[in-house]
Amino acid sequence: MPSTTWNRHHILSLTDFTNVEYDAVLQTAASFQEVLSRRTKKVPTLQGQVVANLFFEPSTRTRSSFEIAAKRLSADTLNFAAATSSMTKGETILDTAKTYLAMGTDIMVIRHREAGVPNAIAQEMDRLGVKVSVLNAGDGQHEHPSQALLDLFTICTLIDPANPRIELLKGKKIAIVGDILHSRVARSNIWSLTASGAEVHLAAPPTLLPKLFAEYFSEQTAEEIEITTPYKRQLFLHWQLEPALRDADFVMTLRLQKERMTAHLLPSLREYHQLFGITRDKLRLCKPNVKVLHPGPVNRGVEISSDLMDDPEFSLIQAQVTSGVAVRMALLYLIGSGKV
Repeated sequence: MPSTTWNRHHILSLTDFTNVEYDAVLQTAASFQEVLSRRTKKVPTLQGQVVANLFFEPSTRTRSSFEIAAKRLSADTLNFAAATSSMTKGETILDTAKTYLAMGTDIMVIRHREAGVPNAIAQEMDRLGVKVSVLNAGDGQHEHPSQALLDLFTICTLIDPANPRIELLKGKKIAIVGDILHSRVARSNIWSLTASGAEVHLAAPPTLLPKLFAEYFSEQTAEEIEITTPYKRQLFLHWQLEPALRDADFVMTLRLQKERMTAHLLPSLREYHQLFGITRDKLRLCKPNVKVLHPGPVNRGVEISSDLMDDPEFSLIQAQVTSGVAVRMALLYLIGSGKV
């Protein structure tokens, strides 16, 4: 395991992550990736600790990935399901968290459809003076830190498998295409990818990429946040696909989150695919060795063509899923190793 200093008690957002912290996650994940390639995939790092997966919103990849990651670290796991919990009888979210605290939980992994819930639980744990760490597994339209970190790890290990580090992306062009307005994944990826010195180009219809999005980002990159990275953050907005794809090194396409759309924002899925769906023909605008990512779940034939999704020459989608276990092992290890 690489020797690294880690002082972050909770992982709630990437807005103030430093490049030193990014590299700590990447290098620790690389070590666990090697562990996962062995016949015996378990290490005793978090033996005796309890990781509670409190998912108040449905999930397949993230929840399963965190559960496997915790078990690979020899932690005991508790899995919460809102539909069969006491919340159906009126129990509050904070009371639910305190119940898991009373059971001896050391780390809480939280997903919720409302922004700010993981932060509220973290604040309550701090108020109570306990050593419980909270890890944000996705909250509303706010952030999804572990997804952005596994995306970063997937790209960096492709470039340098032996020594993934954030500086590898300096000068790379990365296009993020799709439902950016509703995407917590896009928000977290903007922070991590711009911290690397990459050019990040967002592309979507105006209804899914309002001007206010760039203004919000500009407000957040104030001096106290800018000092976390040595690079000038570069973010560009496009309402057409072509300028975003031109000479891109990586293309990240996002799912249309119809469950979060409160208005009729698109004429039709067919028209969206024609204008913003990623296909082989459209990738001709990119660098010859371009790679495509998608956080999943995928609407085949909408945000990406089915044949492209399954083509290992271009697609990193399965690699993202595999990377997720190693990265989440790294996150649990980094915030949990100081508790033993």
